[in-house]
Amino acid sequence: MENSRIVIDGTGLTCAQVARAAREDVIVAIDPSGLERARSAWRVAREVADAQPVYGRTTGVGANRVVDVEWEDADAHGLRLLRSHAAGAGPLIAPEIVRAMLAVRLNQLAAGGSGVEPGALQALADVLNLGLLPPVPVYGAIGTGDLTALASTALCLLGERAWLAGPDGAPERGPGFTLRSSDALAFISSNAATLGESALAVTDLRELLAASTVVAALSHFAVRASEEPYAPAVHDACPHPGQREAAAAMRALLAFERAAPARIQDPYGYRAFPQVHGPALEAAGYAEAVVTREVNAAAENPLVDVAGHTVWHNGNFHTAYVGLALDTARAALFQTMALSAARLGTLAEPSFTGLYPFQGATEASSGIMILEYVAHSALADVRRLATPAALGSAVLSRGVEEHAGFSTQSARATTDAVAAYRIGLGCELVAAARALRMQGRAPAGGPLKAAHDQAAAVLDPRVEDRPLDDDIAVAADLLPRLARVQGYGS
Repeated sequence: MENSRIVIDGTGLTCAQVARAAREDVIVAIDPSGLERARSAWRVAREVADAQPVYGRTTGVGANRVVDVEWEDADAHGLRLLRSHAAGAGPLIAPEIVRAMLAVRLNQLAAGGSGVEPGALQALADVLNLGLLPPVPVYGAIGTGDLTALASTALCLLGERAWLAGPDGAPERGPGFTLRSSDALAFISSNAATLGESALAVTDLRELLAASTVVAALSHFAVRASEEPYAPAVHDACPHPGQREAAAAMRALLAFERAAPARIQDPYGYRAFPQVHGPALEAAGYAEAVVTREVNAAAENPLVDVAGHTVWHNGNFHTAYVGLALDTARAALFQTMALSAARLGTLAEPSFTGLYPFQGATEASSGIMILEYVAHSALADVRRLATPAALGSAVLSRGVEEHAGFSTQSARATTDAVAAYRIGLGCELVAAARALRMQGRAPAGGPLKAAHDQAAAVLDPRVEDRPLDDDIAVAADLLPRLARVQGYGS
């Protein structure tokens, strides 16, 4: 029963839990400690705002920070702020990203730095549990706050906008919540949508990187490659952690295979696998650590300091760490995906497989020829998406907000790059499994045999020329199971 429940406390939310809240049928509950932190911050925020200027509570926002809000206008000021900022554009983002945003913002509020009235926590939990979504367009954020997305959410809570519900996204009136005018900026001043998408992307990326090692091992077995490149002495001599991890995983997967290698030295797709895949493992691990830290941070501006009974105006809204970490992960992903495409090339070569060219049913058959085109098409997109979002910047709000890291765009690019990587890796898996079937060979035991058997059970065994699009889709869907074969997520 606990597996169907996620408890939000403001301190311990993982990227994997964000993914579960976004994609699975789970109940989201709030830990009392999170509610108490939010309640304490709410009290302090009101008391401090009664005694001194507080950005967004007693003043305007952006360049209007120098304008005081008169007390007789205080009730209307927050509502105007929400209405003016709920101006995103373009198509709506995917429902799972919206749910991830709601889970992240709920956890951030439970961290106790926003000063938002604590009833907002239960309101967000209710929305998640009822399957309601605010309409959130793609365009509107640049990594310094998902203001448009959260303003739209706030208007839904207030009943001014309809929630979207059901598989067709039909408008629906849901449970309302009276968000106080003074809490308007505090509610929307967050990167929850960017962080939610980032959490989904790094969760998927780490899973696919684990699966990639299994697929690479199947290709290695299919072409009778040498295990020398994975020897401990090699990686003790150049001890990068990710490189060592990749080599150890390959040794474990190939532990039951004792056939002599076909060549004294293999192409880079096999020989340099640890050195290229290792950086991707490290980059993805670092990105996950950065996103997890942000998801559990009270990264609010102003930050309500309960212990010091004050507020601090600050720059924690800037997600430079997240954007740069994701930019790095995509660059590393391109490198290891290029090796996957290179291994796919060897699987089409008779000198590596002992089969007809392209694993054809006859010498004149096209076989898996088209898989290389598909894989390189996906690789080209990953190369395009690997351009660092952090190379851009912006000067906004009459010059007082003069920098942006574009982590929102980095998160979106990572989502798209991971999707393309899944396709490319699926192509390699189809080719490796087909080569082994045509060779009449299978791994002798251990996790590699388990992976081979799973692939053989779901992939079409026919080798005559035919459309391979279904094969690619089936292989791509199998990748999460192959990651578990290697122990990912256990």
